[in-house]
Amino acid sequence: MAVHDFDLFMDKVFKKTGIDLTKYKRPQMERRLTALRDKHGYKDFLAYFQAIDANQDLYDEFLDRMTINVSEFFRNANRWQVVMNRIIPELLKSRTKLKIWSAACSTGEEPYTMALILSKYLPMSEIEVLATDIDQNAIDRAKQGVYHARSLEAVPKDLRQKHFTSTGTGMYQISNEIKRCVKFKKQNLLQDPFEKEFDLIACRNVIIYFTEEAKNHLYHKFSSALRKGGILFVGSTEQIFNPQSYSFHPYDTFFYQKM
Repeated sequence: MAVHDFDLFMDKVFKKTGIDLTKYKRPQMERRLTALRDKHGYKDFLAYFQAIDANQDLYDEFLDRMTINVSEFFRNANRWQVVMNRIIPELLKSRTKLKIWSAACSTGEEPYTMALILSKYLPMSEIEVLATDIDQNAIDRAKQGVYHARSLEAVPKDLRQKHFTSTGTGMYQISNEIKRCVKFKKQNLLQDPFEKEFDLIACRNVIIYFTEEAKNHLYHKFSSALRKGGILFVGSTEQIFNPQSYSFHPYDTFFYQKM
């Protein structure tokens, strides 16, 4: 009965949102959403769906739990050193303006990190980072640009002093200069089309939750979205074991270059 109940729930979620939960690894997703359902006291997934369908706060919480909105600036800082000291300078040798995308951007720390790095190399007017996520609530929070101090721990001191202002409550507001560099848009990675000719795409700590079939589909889409020589930046648990099948070759740890 429980299996049928969750299957029905996935079908109703897809019809409501366009989010196909069958593309996610089922045990983790079902366990995570069962805990959320039980927290609110619903006896089955049908009752839980009726609740999230009628209550915006419950719906927003469901999206947050489903999309794992956990992030911070310069997450895995040594990987961002590769972006800052090697990738961006190399990309700028062949062009003066870069096309950059933070896919599954959550609450904005990653695309703002991109903009902060680019600000060391380019005039602010020349920086534009596309940032997309499936969760509109996360995007709305990202647009506000207010973050807890703990999210800023890895931000280099010079960038922190220049582009963040304390609100006096343990929170920090990112500068309007940086905010203007990032364009946020709602997007379903598995279903929506991608723009083309990107120089750098970051999609980190998201693909791990998808089935192998969905991963394969996404890597092909990312490859098609990159220009020749462009870089895909993945998460620390998302190594691509057969990069050549997507026209990639390893560039550095967790970076893949389009051939």
